[in-house]
Amino acid sequence: MAPRITVVGSVNLDIVARGERLPRPGETVTGATLSRHPGGKGANQALAARRLGAEVHLVARVGRDAAADEALALLRAAGVDLGRCIVDPAAPTGVALVAVAADGENQIVVAPGANARLAPPDLSDLPLADALLCQLEVPVPAVVHAAAHANGFVALNLAPALDVPAALLEHADLLVVNDSEALHYGESLHLGGGLVAVTHGARGATLVRAGREVATATPPRVGAVDTTGAGDSFVAALLVALLEQRPPAAALQFACAAGAAAATVAGAQPSLPMREAVEVLMARGGR
Repeated sequence: MAPRITVVGSVNLDIVARGERLPRPGETVTGATLSRHPGGKGANQALAARRLGAEVHLVARVGRDAAADEALALLRAAGVDLGRCIVDPAAPTGVALVAVAADGENQIVVAPGANARLAPPDLSDLPLADALLCQLEVPVPAVVHAAAHANGFVALNLAPALDVPAALLEHADLLVVNDSEALHYGESLHLGGGLVAVTHGARGATLVRAGREVATATPPRVGAVDTTGAGDSFVAALLVALLEQRPPAAALQFACAAGAAAATVAGAQPSLPMREAVEVLMARGGR
């Protein structure tokens, strides 16, 4: 049976400028090309989990505007359940301004719009699921409420790094952070005894429990085009693999391969790989 995942998180429309390099502070860089893609960490992770074989509900807020139709298009086409995606009459759909360099590195500025209005009353009677997955692009009180009322495994991607109640970290079965986020949270990541995954970019990832290393993995080598969706693909893949009862090392390797696959395609959601693509990449070792 496919894992059932409820995602509580953000929905954005990404406005992407792709150029030769990223600007330095105060600098204008010209010659870029512009595109628009659905995004937001909540929506990205919901779509990634769906493409990897999970049944997914998304609980979120969007505006009453054309941007919402664009932002939800790929989720709807993939069969993500959007019945709990609330249309906010007073705020626009969130927008992310993304600059991407030729080597795939990126800078992102987010105007959260309706995402900032997701609140505990929106999260009553969460859909029955094997796992809850949250990030921090929606208000922390909403995340705290969702985690406290979850009826299964609780996974939190602590991005962007924010101050959160210690009880939230302790309640989680899985925390996912990158290197900089791990520095922000420090030892508080390990107080609850759950799994902690720390991603290291192209160097791979480490899985830890109670401060002790459980597994490490490196991604297959690929030609990176755009790293925007790689982290979200990793998070979804790791959760799906753990729900499928894969051993920690195998789950982490699957997640690294999913992240690597996402980095080979431009755009956050367009890059999120199907399960078959991840398995093929693992089989050939990224060569």
